[in-house]
Amino acid sequence: MDMLKGSLADKIFLLALPLALSSILQQLFNAVDVAVVGRFASSQAQAAVGSNGAVINLLLNLFIGISVGANVVIANYIGRGEERRIKTAVHTAMLVAGISGIFLLFLGILVARPILTLMNTPEDVIEYAVLYLRIYFLGMPFIMIYNFGAAILRSMGDTRRPLYCLILSGVVNAGLNLVLVIVFHLDVAGVAIATVTANVINAGLVLYFLLHEQEPFRLEVKKLAARKTELLYMLRIGIPAGLQSMVFSFANVCIQSALNGYGSDAVAGSAVALNFEYFSYFVVSAFNQATVTFTSQNYGAGQYDRCKKVYRIAMGMSVLASGVLSLSFLFGRNFFISLFTDTPAVAEYAAKRMVRLMTVYFVLNSYEISGSALRGFGYSMTPAIITVFGTCVLRLVWVFTVCRRYTGFEMLLNVYPISWVVTGIAMVAAYLVIQRKVLRKTDR
Repeated sequence: MDMLKGSLADKIFLLALPLALSSILQQLFNAVDVAVVGRFASSQAQAAVGSNGAVINLLLNLFIGISVGANVVIANYIGRGEERRIKTAVHTAMLVAGISGIFLLFLGILVARPILTLMNTPEDVIEYAVLYLRIYFLGMPFIMIYNFGAAILRSMGDTRRPLYCLILSGVVNAGLNLVLVIVFHLDVAGVAIATVTANVINAGLVLYFLLHEQEPFRLEVKKLAARKTELLYMLRIGIPAGLQSMVFSFANVCIQSALNGYGSDAVAGSAVALNFEYFSYFVVSAFNQATVTFTSQNYGAGQYDRCKKVYRIAMGMSVLASGVLSLSFLFGRNFFISLFTDTPAVAEYAAKRMVRLMTVYFVLNSYEISGSALRGFGYSMTPAIITVFGTCVLRLVWVFTVCRRYTGFEMLLNVYPISWVVTGIAMVAAYLVIQRKVLRKTDR
């Protein structure tokens, strides 16, 4: 895909569509995990599988942020036409992927129980949750290889092959879920084993693609090395993004801790509703990645006016697509919830969360797309700081002040839309200021 010339709307859509489908399919198969244990095991097992996302993201997001840095760096080099540096960046990124995956494997296994204990996980859920997390983190090296490898492919505009990986691995995951839970009665362990197997398949396919890719993107194992220039460039972009996501996840861990205080039905209901939030978010995330890639390439080529068009088009498409999807889930919530549970108390909590959040979910675009455009310009620290204060700090203050005075499940959930609006206003303002600064370069 030539991102530097021609029309933008169709290319942004064609890049974002496979990304959205990839993430939605991945979440769909993760949703199968929650649905299978909810239908064929227990609400406690469902709560354990569905509520661990905040913990996983807390430990994982720093390195996912660095993979975003790899995307930006390689896309920028593509815009400049610097093939030699593209090659060194590819090998640096994949070495970082392997090392970080091994680190996360041991870290996750060691801290699973202490974190879940600190989160006030209900006693009837914690053993299931610890088991799920420890098995899940066995697959962490493969998760990192897939994420970094997919970032390399996406930097050149290839979003189809990562989609193919997820389709195949997702089918395997869903099939293994049914066999291991229904036939072998492995419950939480079964869905965790299925997830690890799917991640092994993802990593294997991405490695195959990169090993057989054309130059300068081809991966050669003997050339794996961390080049200082490329590594520092990736870290400069990726660490702020990763730290932002980590702090964001820490705030969500605190919210999850507060949710745990309402019992296993509330935790399970929240986990059910969270699946539909993920589906809507992944549409936003797809346009995020398209924004980063298009902006990085065009910024590297010095086409600043084209960067402005990328922002407007991506924002409009993402607001429309995510808004339609989230409202569809909202209006059909009774049907969608029934796919996951037949327990009335769990369904009631799920419906409450969907009404509170899905109504205004499109507001996320204001800070997500704006932040991605800033990262494409090379400004990674600014969106990180805004998100930390506008979303994370605000949520923590809400949990430890407002929720102490005004208790209730719905009151706790109100922090999400409030933090979205505050962060969105700040991020759009920052984008407009920095955009003018960038465009002034063309006048000199």
